[in-house]
Amino acid sequence: MSTTLFPPRSPDNPLDTIRVLQDELAQTNREVLMLTLELEQRVDDLRIAEERYRRLAENAPDIIYRYELRPERKCAFVNPQVSSITGYSPEEHYADPDLLLRIVHSDERVLMEAILRGECPTGNMATMRWVHKNGALIWIEQHHVLVHGPGGVLLAIEGIARDITERKHLEEQFRQAQKMEAIGRLAGGVAHDFNNLLTVINGYSAQTLSELKKTDPLFEDIEEILKAGERAATLTRQLLAFSRRQVLKPETFDLNEVVADMDRMLRRMLGEDVELITVLAPALDPVHTDRGQIEQVIMNLVVNARDAMPSGGKLIIETAMANVDESYAQQHRSVVPGRYVMFAVSDSGLGMDEATQARIFEPFFTTKPLGQGTGLGLSTVYGIVQQSGGSVWVYSELGKGTTFKIYLPRAAHRAGTAEELHRPLKPAGGSETILVVEDDPSVAKLIRAVLQSNGYRVLEARSAEEALALVETSGDSIQLLVTDIVMPQINGWELKQRLTASRPRLRVLFMSGYTDNAIVQHGLLDPQTPFLQKPFTPTALVAKIREVLDAA
Repeated sequence: MSTTLFPPRSPDNPLDTIRVLQDELAQTNREVLMLTLELEQRVDDLRIAEERYRRLAENAPDIIYRYELRPERKCAFVNPQVSSITGYSPEEHYADPDLLLRIVHSDERVLMEAILRGECPTGNMATMRWVHKNGALIWIEQHHVLVHGPGGVLLAIEGIARDITERKHLEEQFRQAQKMEAIGRLAGGVAHDFNNLLTVINGYSAQTLSELKKTDPLFEDIEEILKAGERAATLTRQLLAFSRRQVLKPETFDLNEVVADMDRMLRRMLGEDVELITVLAPALDPVHTDRGQIEQVIMNLVVNARDAMPSGGKLIIETAMANVDESYAQQHRSVVPGRYVMFAVSDSGLGMDEATQARIFEPFFTTKPLGQGTGLGLSTVYGIVQQSGGSVWVYSELGKGTTFKIYLPRAAHRAGTAEELHRPLKPAGGSETILVVEDDPSVAKLIRAVLQSNGYRVLEARSAEEALALVETSGDSIQLLVTDIVMPQINGWELKQRLTASRPRLRVLFMSGYTDNAIVQHGLLDPQTPFLQKPFTPTALVAKIREVLDAA
């Protein structure tokens, strides 16, 4: 049975046949035209969709790529963002099929090769390091999809690569801050215990020396014990400074004056082979913190810089006003945006690598030879600045020197005069009755001996509860309460509140080798609250007591 496109027509009327054929041809043309128009519309839709996705890809903040493996290995597509993240243009990627592998850090190359072999399934996320064209290290978070052809053959890798370098730096800062906080708590606890021991050692040594003649055969031995104790006390003060539990004596002053006053001493300390240059801002706002501690910060930084320039060099101390904006604060998590007083200490010395920079503020970490450093200098700087409400940042490169920048909050009021800041101590000694509350028996025994030898009547209590009972039986004859801060059950601050509620004229002197958060808010003791830091000498103890008793 045969078929024809058109049915047979009657040969008797050929014109009718022609008309029918013409009508059918016209209908076919209309159908072809509609199919053509529909196809053109689909092509236009496809072109619009392609343009939309290309626009999205080209303007995305991440790298979007397609890396083909067959029939030949090549970069088939990469968006322009690759230039800003890696430094290499898309054209460089298209021209060099091995560029992707060379960009990956050598330690991560095995992982990238495994991805290209299809050994890491679709949807897996890989975090790796790439190397920017300028040599900088960048962290990349990569998500990829494996594209397979017939028979499961791997044809290409498509994916997104995100620059997470800033996030990695912030995470590292957070981890470092947590580590420093943990070390600080440990250091503060150790310093507290040692301060109690050193109070006894140094106190009895000083008392014994005052009773011995210089010709006595024991005099030099006791003097050496006292010197060693004082050196140990210096170390504990540095630990307390690092842990931000040192008691500051804040005052308002001009940082330029501090640098100028220290200039001659710093030049002598640096020697002739180091050139000291000071660049002081003409209009510097005052700061409100412990002047002595800031002097120690400058001294420690200068000593550190000098040691980094064994063959001599240049050291610059600079002051300036600095605006810390939101972007800087986001990159440095402990910084609050605002206006700060900045001083910087820069040297032209050896510089530091990244591994050293990550540990320089840790207590007892040092790169100096054995016996040439305690490793507490920079940790002390860190603690003092943090406790002062400021921040410290270091910038260093091997062979190119180091810069430490210190940012301190501005003072809210004027600087004090030299006379206001350096009042002489009042004479010691008296006949008043003093209640001493100290839970360490050795420290309590020393305090009693020192006070009694200076004419005072001394009452003792081992706890706040015992002190409260003692006061009830002693009436109003007690003129001064000398109490440790940190005690079990009832602390020194609570004891003071209970006693002064009914005896408002009672004077109080706090003492501690470790400052409690109930007393010290963010490391700053109220300037009106008398406080004596352990370890203290007998002379300092009686002088402070006389000062508190004579205060108006």
